[in-house]
Amino acid sequence: MSLYYEPIVYTIPPEEEGMLLKTILQKRMNISRKLISKLKLTEQGIMLNGTRVYISVKVKSGDQVEIRMERERSDDILPEPILFEILFEDEHLLVVNKAAGMIVHPTHGHYTGTLANGVVHYWQAKGELFRFRPVHRLDQETTGVLVVAKNPYVHQHISEQMIAGTVDKRYTALVHGRPELQEGKVDGPIDRNPDNPHLRMVTPDGYPALTLYKLEEVWNGGSRIGLKLESGRTHQIRVHMTYIGCPLIGDKMYQITPDDAAQLERYDQLDARMPRQALHASELSLEHPVTGERLTFYAPLPDDMAEMQELLRANIFQNKI
Repeated sequence: MSLYYEPIVYTIPPEEEGMLLKTILQKRMNISRKLISKLKLTEQGIMLNGTRVYISVKVKSGDQVEIRMERERSDDILPEPILFEILFEDEHLLVVNKAAGMIVHPTHGHYTGTLANGVVHYWQAKGELFRFRPVHRLDQETTGVLVVAKNPYVHQHISEQMIAGTVDKRYTALVHGRPELQEGKVDGPIDRNPDNPHLRMVTPDGYPALTLYKLEEVWNGGSRIGLKLESGRTHQIRVHMTYIGCPLIGDKMYQITPDDAAQLERYDQLDARMPRQALHASELSLEHPVTGERLTFYAPLPDDMAEMQELLRANIFQNKI
């Protein structure tokens, strides 16, 4: 196995002749200063036409710039044979459909049984060496599309896309009741709940948070909503939906208590049939950091949410709200 990942290659076009290689790395290949510093210390980290050079040299039209990153491993993650669904994979990206109940990365008290443990075992079984680098997270009980970068360059580029707002993340939720509008937005700053630091809440002094929503289907007592995140705060969808009076079905952390007894009973009936918050990361679109191609990944509605949806469609819960 090579000591390096597959090289990232950039060919100098005529209009960039005479530029410094440093400028090409920073402005055209969009490599961070931190990564450039690391590549400079790597034997084949920065190559021009197959030769190691200083980044102060000037480039010519047709020159080929190659960067090579040393392979890394996740030595702190125990490989485990855990099944997970792969939506897409190449030498730069791994995209999975995360299952409910699965933690993304080992944390205090959860060193095993995570997606990271399963992915590291999967790579190891194929004789491949990568470090587990998720570019975003999903709550333990939230299902759906999750992207893992296979090297620092890819991780940096997707992170920058997220900061720039060009990564399109869409979710599907089953909620109690229905929003007043067919589609709209929830613009509510979010911060920790001072009474319980594990919870978040909408507060004027919080961090800016914007969620766009569209009502997709309405039933007796519940509805399905499509959501798009314009920011990425912890528990954002769950907090915002509760804030507008439509908490997610099955959500144990963010709830409201209706004054009406029949409505309360209906809430309890629905929550009892849904073992987790009914939230699914259904779609994610981004620009491939190496090829530049716009990619969109889809994850079908998981079985538990599909079953709840059918129960609501069949109107098996008798109490009106």
